[in-house]
Amino acid sequence: MLVIQFPQIDPVLISFGPVAIRWYALSYVAGLLLGWWYLVRLLKIERLWVGPPFDGKRPLTPEQVGDFFVWAAVGVIVGGRLGYVLFYGLIYNTRDFLDNPLLVFEPWNGGMSFHGGMIGVVLAIVFYARWVKLDIFKLGDLVAAVTPIGLFFGRIANFINGELWGKPSNVPWAMVFPHAGDLPRHPSQLYEAGLEGIVLFTIISVMILRYGALRKPGLVSGAFFAGYGLFRIIVEAFFRDSDQLIFGGPVTMGQLLSVPMWIVAAFFFWYALYRERSAASKA
Repeated sequence: MLVIQFPQIDPVLISFGPVAIRWYALSYVAGLLLGWWYLVRLLKIERLWVGPPFDGKRPLTPEQVGDFFVWAAVGVIVGGRLGYVLFYGLIYNTRDFLDNPLLVFEPWNGGMSFHGGMIGVVLAIVFYARWVKLDIFKLGDLVAAVTPIGLFFGRIANFINGELWGKPSNVPWAMVFPHAGDLPRHPSQLYEAGLEGIVLFTIISVMILRYGALRKPGLVSGAFFAGYGLFRIIVEAFFRDSDQLIFGGPVTMGQLLSVPMWIVAAFFFWYALYRERSAASKA
């Protein structure tokens, strides 16, 4: 059977003595910088801010975008690492973390959790919006619009590292990963890069650019939470090989953490589509 051999890309892009620049770290930098750029571009599109609830006034200035992304970077890194420890590490490496609690602050000795990073960014949105007196829902929609960019680069980095591989498969594009035995497997990292990154980014961009979704604060955030939760559950159910099963059953930790995202999405949809309409009818 013909299969594709994993390309064996060195996880370290370049090193200077003890200092190494890894593709994984570079993916975070690329996601943040491109997200920053795209958000500023959205703010410069005049037609997005015509009419209520903006009436020509942007939710934040380009200068505030730069300030916020510092907060977001801290939220991603700290939240992602703590999320890994709480959601995954304490289940599978309890003894290690109890013996050495400082492992929490050593991401190179473990992993990062998207759901933890997401919580960190949500907290950054709340605290920053209150600090500079911005509308939390409007800021949240802009952040949700650019988040798929970071997800795309993160999944590409997972692929380069040869981690989070897929289930055994005989599809023509199946690959033999270096640390997953001799069986060809789905390159599930690329599936997630396509769904969570490209497809979700496209859906949200069309909502914003063609249908003016930003005019209903909360709508874009709802679409992001619903879309990510759906794509993550589908990939883990059919393609991604995960040993992070809950109590040995068919449900993975990633799926379990993604289900509440639909509840959060429902709240945002309600807020965007019905709450303001009800308030207007009572006025």
